[in-house]
Amino acid sequence: MSPLDEEIRDLMRFAAERSMLPRFRALADSEIEMKGEDDPVTIVDREVETFLTEALTKLAPGVAVVGEEAVAEDESVLEHLSGQCWIIDPLDGTANFTEGKEPFGMIIALADAGKAVAGWIYDPNSDRFCHTKSGEGAFVNGERVTAKTTGRDQPVAAISRIFLTEEQCAMVDERLAPHYTLVDIPRCAAEQYPRLALGQNDVSSFKRTLAWDHAAGVLWLNEAGGKAARLDGSEYRVDQHGMPGLVGASSPAIWDEFVQRVRAQPN
Repeated sequence: MSPLDEEIRDLMRFAAERSMLPRFRALADSEIEMKGEDDPVTIVDREVETFLTEALTKLAPGVAVVGEEAVAEDESVLEHLSGQCWIIDPLDGTANFTEGKEPFGMIIALADAGKAVAGWIYDPNSDRFCHTKSGEGAFVNGERVTAKTTGRDQPVAAISRIFLTEEQCAMVDERLAPHYTLVDIPRCAAEQYPRLALGQNDVSSFKRTLAWDHAAGVLWLNEAGGKAARLDGSEYRVDQHGMPGLVGASSPAIWDEFVQRVRAQPN
């Protein structure tokens, strides 16, 4: 593990131990707000983002920081995604956290010219630390990992219907359900991406592709030998923040088959 990986792991671990874990299942109602429908924010989100923003700015002065909560306050912060920047999701899985449920985690990515070049994903409950740098492979707690499938006859597909239209839900039932074992998503990208490489899930689709949710996970999964890309096969870029549609899979072959089924013309 490089000195930078160790530094970021220690920052994430400290933030979790100071702010996140002590408040798990102990949040007061006054410590939870709604930014939008089904989109809560807590005192933990804001406290962790403030801490990480300050720490990363000291670590790399002059590199911009794009935090989920900073964007909620000022959308112009998104302009930094086209340059060199840190991207922070201070509490991924906030909805789970507010309901007293796992999983939840913390995500940091480093991007340059619209592309993630490094990523770190931390699960404070298990102390699992996923990390990657472009071209250098994917790691869990310092050990290199290679993506593996579940080995099931029907690949395991984690699909959420939360943001799907009625027509899209019908497509899932008609084109996907007969060929896959459908399971629900964990509502936490910090958990979903590891599942795609560590033999728990084979494929997952994402309608919303916000940079703080996906920048680190996409890079980590691709570096592990899986595949994460847009439905048309193009690479995921952090500066395409509002573009919908992304598929991640434990292998390129599973990705190809899934996308072919999704894009098939109806009979």
